[in-house]
This record gives sequence, C-alpha cells and structure tokens, in this order.
Amino acid sequence: MAVSMRDVATAASVSLGTVSNVLNSPEKVSPATVARVHAAIDQLGFVRNDAARQLRAGRSRCVGLVVLDIGNPFFTDIARAAERQAAQHQLTVLLGTSDGDESRERAYVDVFTEQRVFGLMVSPLGEDLDRLAVLRHRGTPVVLVDRDGTGTDFDSVAVDDVAGGRLATRHLLDTGRRRIAFVGGPLGLRQVADRLRGARQAVDEVSGAQLEIIETPALGVLDGRAVGEQLHRRAAADRPDGVFCANDLVAIGVLQALTLLGALRVPDDIALIGYDDIDFARASMVPLSSIRQPTALIGATAVDLLMAAAGSAERAPEHPVFAPELVVRQSTG
Repeated sequence: MAVSMRDVATAASVSLGTVSNVLNSPEKVSPATVARVHAAIDQLGFVRNDAARQLRAGRSRCVGLVVLDIGNPFFTDIARAAERQAAQHQLTVLLGTSDGDESRERAYVDVFTEQRVFGLMVSPLGEDLDRLAVLRHRGTPVVLVDRDGTGTDFDSVAVDDVAGGRLATRHLLDTGRRRIAFVGGPLGLRQVADRLRGARQAVDEVSGAQLEIIETPALGVLDGRAVGEQLHRRAAADRPDGVFCANDLVAIGVLQALTLLGALRVPDDIALIGYDDIDFARASMVPLSSIRQPTALIGATAVDLLMAAAGSAERAPEHPVFAPELVVRQSTG
C-alpha cells in the first residue's frame, strides 16, 4: 500500500498541514520540524504524488524543451543553460528531440501539454505554428528557440543566421576563394535557408565569385562525410576551393572524408568553415573555423522570456536576436 502524507504526519507527530508546508514552503516551518518530517519520509519511503498536485495547481513545475537534434552539441549546450536558469525558479526541464520529424515534434508538444507543463520552449521544424498558438491561447507560455518569432504572438530568442551565413562566406572570399560551396540541408529548414541566404549575399558582392549548393538530407557528420567523398571524386577544375557548411557536424564530416582519403588538403586545396562553434570544432584534426552562437545566452534567455510570459498575459512578446561571431582557425588558413 502506498504511503500517504497522513502516514508521514502521524509518524512525525505533526499535522497534515505541517507536512504540506515542509514539502512546499519549508521556510514556514522550524528547522527541527523539517528535519523530523524528512526523517519520517525517509523511514516510510514516502513519494509525493506530483500528478495529483499538478491537477490541483493546474500547472506543474516542469518546463518542456523540444529541440531539433539533441545529438548536436549546439542544442545540448542550450539545454544545459536552460536547465541552470530554470533551476533558479525551482523549475525542471523535460527534454525532447524532434529529430527532423514534424510528427515527432507534435507528439512531444501533446505529451508536454498533457503533463500540464509550466511552459514550453521549442525549436519548430516548419512554419505552421497553429498547434503552439492553441497551447498559448489556453494559458501555457510558449517561447520559440533558435527561431526569430518577429511578427508572431510568441516570444522568441534567436541568432541572426543571415548575418552568420554572410560572415562565414565573406571570410572564405577574403582568403581569396572564389568557387564557394554551401553544404547543408534540408534547405526547407529555416536556419539552413537563412544561412544560405547570407552566403548568397556575400557571393553576389564579389565579382567572379560562384556559389554551388550541395543539399544534404540532414545535418550530421555522416552527411558531411558523403559530401567530402563526392568532392574527392571530382576533377580539380570542378571542385570548390571554399566550403561553408551549415553546421559544425557537417563540416567535421567533410573534413574527415578529405583527410582520410588523403588527396586533398585543408586548407591548402579546400578552405572549410562550419557553424555553431561546438567544442569539437577546435578539437578536430584540423581546428575548424566556425561561426559562434551564444548558446548559454540563448538557453538562459529562453527561460527568462518564459517566466515573463507566465507573469503577464498582456505583455507584448519579445524577440531578442543575437549577433553571431566569426572564429578563425586553421581550416581556413
């Protein structure tokens, strides 16, 4: 039989209300009584029924976070920062990854809704935000992460990916490269499309520069390796001399293929730059130039926006957009 709060109260010789205060507002109870109640909890093996508490409160102390790919350290770092910031508000982060699958994203949103989460932070795959709008209308705050929500009713936090794509490509052009390849995909993903748009802008400004687009099915290391192998098979005149990858994982895959196959050198034959500046970028076999995003700031800001939205339904949504930063290493010479 499950141990109840009443059993704890009897064992600790206190009232049921005192046990409730110890669990929810311990500052209202003397330290000696808190210690006695916790001793009874440990002795009896009491576990609070959080689901019942959530039903009474109408909202839990958990926050849902849905990211595109938890295998990408960029999103792992955002989640870690969000956890730290949420803990300052006595909130716990529940993490899900859509893995590029919109049905999986919808399933996580539904599960978190059923759990009556305090709020939801999500990196949406597509442009259809109707499901999130319904959730917000029901009183659950929603923050878009790694997506500029300007023009929507959602708070959002993002980095200027167009500026980042322009910065990366401009760097390749400044090193004398003229045959630029953009590698990444799917191209329908907002972040990829914005980085490509920035690359186009930079190439359009330089006479004689060319831009080739190599779309990948996903943004993983193996996708990059497949592209690297493809570049290796090309004749020298048909190869790009500068490659901008939509994220560091793809760039690391390209670098691995070119290095293992041995015929092409980075940066001598092909200059290579990634995006995100994950830890693996500076630790790769040829340290990788990259576009740095402030992951800690993104994660913490997402939680702050969630708390602000929870505190006032009437406030106008905020859309901070951070500037990316170029980090130059050996892969671009």
